[in-house]
Amino acid sequence: MTSLTVTPTRVLHAEWHKLWTIRSTWINLALVPVLTVGTGLAIGASYESGGGDSDVDVVLLTLLGMQFTQIIVGVLGVLTTAGEYSTGLIRSTMTAVPRRLPVLWTKAAVLASITFTVVLATNLLTFPLAQTLLADTDQAASLGDPGIIRALVGNAAGLALLAVTALGIGSLVRSVPGGIGVLTGALLILPEVLRMLPYNVVDDAVRYFPTKALDALTHADPTPGTATPGAALLALALWAVATLTAAALLLKRRDV
Repeated sequence: MTSLTVTPTRVLHAEWHKLWTIRSTWINLALVPVLTVGTGLAIGASYESGGGDSDVDVVLLTLLGMQFTQIIVGVLGVLTTAGEYSTGLIRSTMTAVPRRLPVLWTKAAVLASITFTVVLATNLLTFPLAQTLLADTDQAASLGDPGIIRALVGNAAGLALLAVTALGIGSLVRSVPGGIGVLTGALLILPEVLRMLPYNVVDDAVRYFPTKALDALTHADPTPGTATPGAALLALALWAVATLTAAALLLKRRDV
């Protein structure tokens, strides 16, 4: 009997196939356009010039559905790793790839590419559709306006990095409920709690938490008091690298 040599291509094919054959992947990815487009159209239909949202960045206003999307891609990231531990499939995976780390890197690459593609396609659909309803308001804009494409692409890149961060958390915690709890508590709720503290240094640090950095990336016109798009993207990349690095160290040291 001959054995197949483990190669990066085969690991990539296996992880790609595995992710797409899980029902939760399809459900989560389907929710991204449904909620983002639906929220964008609802906002466009109800928006009135001169109201309380007139000073909100046009891209951020249109993509307010990302409040749901960031939770969706975060849950998908946790499921991608922690889900295998809950089902016991991780033992078969690590038996097939004894070096272990290629599995983690490949999972992250597959998840990031899928998330970026789906979110970017959703953004490029949502913005012009919402603008058909905002055409005669003070939030009228087009894809060719300065900063619009950058913000749409930046939002997709930021959500892809957030998904990878969640994947790292899932690998660290090895529990789906625990991973989701850490994700929502540390990355979504903690920044809002810290902002209540009367210290400028804390307020400055909060700007670089994933959700706040994602908000900054979703602005066509950078807003004072937020991170610049470049700094926000770097912060999200560092969060992803930090969680993946910690997950890799524990994956090498712990038994499956």
